[in-house]
Amino acid sequence: MRYLNKKVQTFWLLNHQKKKLKKKTKRNVNSTIIEEEEIQTVIQHWIRRLKIKLGWIQYFDKIVVKYATNFFMFEVFRSSSKLLKTFTGHTDWVSSIDYSTLDCGQYICSGSFDKKVCVWDVDTSQQIRSFNGHSSDVNCVKFSSYHYYNHHRNVICSSSGDSTIRFWDIKKNQQFQIFNEHKSWIGNIEFSSFSGGRYLCSGSFDKTIRLWDVETSKLLNVFNEHGGVWCVDMSPLQSNISNNNSESNSIGVIGGSGYTICSGSWDNTICIWDIETAKQLTVFKGHQYYVKSLKYGSNELGIGGGANTILSGSFDSSVRLWDIRSGQQIQRFNGHVNYVYAVEYSPFVVNNIEVGGSSNVICSVSGDNTILFWDIRSNKNKLHEINEKKNGVMSLKFLQLRKNKKSNNNSGCSASLCYGSMRSIYIWG
Repeated sequence: MRYLNKKVQTFWLLNHQKKKLKKKTKRNVNSTIIEEEEIQTVIQHWIRRLKIKLGWIQYFDKIVVKYATNFFMFEVFRSSSKLLKTFTGHTDWVSSIDYSTLDCGQYICSGSFDKKVCVWDVDTSQQIRSFNGHSSDVNCVKFSSYHYYNHHRNVICSSSGDSTIRFWDIKKNQQFQIFNEHKSWIGNIEFSSFSGGRYLCSGSFDKTIRLWDVETSKLLNVFNEHGGVWCVDMSPLQSNISNNNSESNSIGVIGGSGYTICSGSWDNTICIWDIETAKQLTVFKGHQYYVKSLKYGSNELGIGGGANTILSGSFDSSVRLWDIRSGQQIQRFNGHVNYVYAVEYSPFVVNNIEVGGSSNVICSVSGDNTILFWDIRSNKNKLHEINEKKNGVMSLKFLQLRKNKKSNNNSGCSASLCYGSMRSIYIWG
C-alpha cells in the first residue's frame, strides 16, 4: 500500500508540474518546444527519483505511460516534420550514424563506404573531422561514453571491412587504439549498457562474435557457434531485478551477469548469447535470407514487450519482431520490396484502437529507397513512408536534439530522424 501511495503521489507531482509549465509558456506559441523539453525533464527526474517500475499496477501504468509519451506522438511528427539539416562531404554510401553531446556541443559521427569516419557539428552542419585510417568500407561507428566519462576524451569507435576496429580521438585528430584479432569483414559494433560502456561487442564474417574490454584492450570472450555475422546488439540496462543495482550487476567476470548479446547472420538466423559464459541460449528461425540489422527493445518502451523483444531486418525484405521469453516470432511487417538495411525502435507512439491504448512505432530503411514506420502491435499497413528515390537511404538514427534558440528550423516535434544516404546525411524533425 505504501508503494501504491508513492506512485499516486508521483503521478500527482508530474501532473502538477505539467500544469505549472503549461501556464508558464501558454502566452507564446513558439515556446511549445521549450515547454515539452522542460516537462520531459521533470518526468524523467521523478521517474528516476522514485524508481517507478512500469508493469506493477496495470491501469495506473497505462495512465503514466500515456502521460509520459504524449510529447512523442507520431501524428505530430508525420504532420509537421520537415527537413532540418543536410550534411555533405562523404563520397559514397553513409552506412552508419551515431549522435552524442560532448563538451556542451552536439555532434554526429558517420561511417561510409568511402572508407572515412567523419564528425559533424549539428548546430553549424559543418564537418569538423575526417579520419582516413581504414582501408575498406566503414560499416559502423559509435561514440564511446566510457572514454568521455572516465578519461575525459571525445572518442569514436569504428569497424570496417578491413577486419579492424579503430578508436579515434576527436580533439587530437588521431587514431590511438586498434583491435585486429578478427580474421574477416566486421559488421557492426555495440558498447555495453552496463559498466558505463566499458565493454565492446563485434560481429564478423569470420563466424565469430567477440567481446572486448575497452579499458585494458583485452579480448574477453569469443562466441563461435554462428555463421558469418552481419550485426550484433547488447541487451539494455537492467531495470534492477533486485533492489540493489550494484549487487546485481557485480556478479561474474565482467560484471555482466544476466546480460546477453544477440547476433544476426548470413545463415538467416538470430542467436542470443550469455555474455559471461559465451553459451548460446536461443536461436530464432524464420528469415529467408541474411539478417542485416537487429535491436533489443528498451526497458523504457514500456509498451509492446520492452526489453523482452528483438526487432530484426533482413535481405528477405521483411521486418520481424521476436519474443525472447517464448523464442517465437510475434510480428512480421511486409512492405519493403528490397533488402532491409536497418531497423530501429523509435521514440514515437500511436493510438491503437484495437488494443485500446498506445503502441510504440518502429522504423526501417531499405534498398527500395524508402523509410517505413510501423505500429509495433499491428502488422497491417505501414503508418507512414518517406520516399528517398533521389538519394537513397542506408542507415538511420533517432535523435533528441537540443533546440538552437538562434535557429528558425525548430519544429513542433521533440524527436528527430537522422538518416544516411549516398554522400549525404539528413535530419528530419
